[in-house]
Amino acid sequence: MVTASAATLLMTACQPGGTPAGAGSSPSGAPVKPAASTSTSGSASPSTPSTPAASATSATSGSPAHTTTPSTGAKACGLPDLKASMYQAAVRPDGTGTGAAIVEFTNVSGKACTVQGYPTVAGAGNGSPEKNRPLKVTTTGGASTVKVAAGGKAWTKLTFVQVQGEADGYCKSGATPASYPTLVVGVPGAGAHQVALTDGVIAECDDKVTVTALSAAKPS
Repeated sequence: MVTASAATLLMTACQPGGTPAGAGSSPSGAPVKPAASTSTSGSASPSTPSTPAASATSATSGSPAHTTTPSTGAKACGLPDLKASMYQAAVRPDGTGTGAAIVEFTNVSGKACTVQGYPTVAGAGNGSPEKNRPLKVTTTGGASTVKVAAGGKAWTKLTFVQVQGEADGYCKSGATPASYPTLVVGVPGAGAHQVALTDGVIAECDDKVTVTALSAAKPS
């Protein structure tokens, strides 16, 4: 004999079709959505793979001295990547001073890198960089990115106000000629390079120099 209370328990334990109460319906009898449909993710469809976080930051993780140049795919040259040398230019103004010099930068890094722009120039008093005397630079020619292969070279030409006369000479401006055992030549983004002429010292007037942009073509 089934009591009234037992009958009530049986009615609440089962629903029509044998579905347990609370498993697929709300107290009002409306269907309950599956748990997975309540996700608040705003990401793309599961079929679209997400980009790893590392790839999002890789473009900015490099040192500023070794950033990638989009047009060439090579990094910018750094200070240790370049070895500088300097010699008298074949074409130079008349006079008894230095006239003009070629500064040659060789890529010793083992990998291609790039240079661009106009170097700065300072005379190193007594050959000492700490006694630098910056020269007033006038630039000439257009600057572009130069890709320097491993072992390759880039050049700039320095043209000075020429010393006139014999012996110590004189300057047309009336200034006293200056001489420097070495120059400190700064390459944009690639540091300052102390370099001496292969033959003699720098002799110039007025502490002025005209500088060509760094180039893959050797100047004369």
